[in-house]
Amino acid sequence: MTSSSAPAAAPGPVPSGREQITSAAADRSLSEIEVAWADHLGHTLGKRLPAAGFLDQAANERVGFCDATLSWDVVANVHEGGRLTGWHTGFPDLYAAPDLDTFRLLPWRPGAGQVLGDIVDHEGNPVRTAPRTVLRRVTERLAELGYHAEIGVEIEFFLLDLAGQPLAAAVHCYSLEKLNELDPILTSITQGLAGYLPVEAVTSEYGPGQLEINIHHRDPIGAADDAFRLKYALRALARAAGARVTFMAKPFQGLSGSSMHLHVSLWRDGEPAFAPDAGAENPLMRAAIAGVLRHLPAISVFGAPSINSYKRFEARSYAPVTATWGADNRTAAVRSLVETAPATRIELRTPGADANPYWAVAALLAAVIAGVEDNEELAPRGSGDQYGTGQPLPRTPAEAVELARANKRIAGLLGEDAVHDYTLLVEQDWLAYITTVTSWERDRYLELA
Repeated sequence: MTSSSAPAAAPGPVPSGREQITSAAADRSLSEIEVAWADHLGHTLGKRLPAAGFLDQAANERVGFCDATLSWDVVANVHEGGRLTGWHTGFPDLYAAPDLDTFRLLPWRPGAGQVLGDIVDHEGNPVRTAPRTVLRRVTERLAELGYHAEIGVEIEFFLLDLAGQPLAAAVHCYSLEKLNELDPILTSITQGLAGYLPVEAVTSEYGPGQLEINIHHRDPIGAADDAFRLKYALRALARAAGARVTFMAKPFQGLSGSSMHLHVSLWRDGEPAFAPDAGAENPLMRAAIAGVLRHLPAISVFGAPSINSYKRFEARSYAPVTATWGADNRTAAVRSLVETAPATRIELRTPGADANPYWAVAALLAAVIAGVEDNEELAPRGSGDQYGTGQPLPRTPAEAVELARANKRIAGLLGEDAVHDYTLLVEQDWLAYITTVTSWERDRYLELA
């Protein structure tokens, strides 16, 4: 996130998405449009449609698909017990209603553009469990309190060869030489992002071939849209360059995990609501931090969707293991960054790169709202090495699911049915893992048990 987290100044007149599509389709520079949306685990789903006639279809027909997409896991297995749909409903259609304001050209596919869709039912009502709908619900609750949020997202990932191994050796965080070592692949990727996403910086990270991309801060839905799109774009651009990327939270034993750090500030009437008070956190910011800390064990699951996610949480790994807060301190789960008034913000360090950004941002904002509405009292700020202090974060998906379901305050803000259906998939992933016999077990126990 930049040194100033102020909302961006209004630019000069910019053609609307509808105007851009109309113009590009008319001069035939646009032949195809992707309509994209996210499932619970953040996979990019959608359809490719001809640009000709797209606006008529978007307005009148929408884009239909089977609602099983909101009940399947990471490998597209559908599970019983969901509240939105299941075998008992016959898996009827839902629809993606294109948000034309999200239109962007795809730099890596000449003649193609993309819009994101809101998921609606047959009557055109928002689907209560859809991830983008969940985030919209939370932002509307925040608006009722008189605030809007600015969100900055930082996503880490590994750049790999086609065999799945890091494209660079050794660890040199912030090294320009390591970035150069990844060329020409890295430059082709970053150039491919130009015009598609507002990238602030690309940095070499703490693992070989590991990178971090910072996206310019904006409103919560826009920031989650950009993070969702970034992961999609990186996969496509790496593939075109003869490489791969992974957003696994812990893809390699003994190497750094990959995070999705979230920065948040609140604003009222265009003014920074977290403006420091005598060089420290003001009462609103203290209540917001307190809400995040109180609910952090329960919201951890929304930033840690798989069994692999929990292998990232290791002491002295720069990933948190307990619910702690500090100032500019990377051993804490929550950093309080008190700077100039526009730049003062909270950073949450628990979500992994494998998280669905809509769910991760929604959960963070729900905890902030709960802290503000409940006027939570904030414990004293920690200092120094905070590993080993504070309430432990969940160590397994099963524990994380139990905590999320038990927290009625957060479920009430996110939507109980949505929380149930999301955690059902996390729970099923855990059950698949613990019932699978692995080579590690055979190597360890075959002859000795």
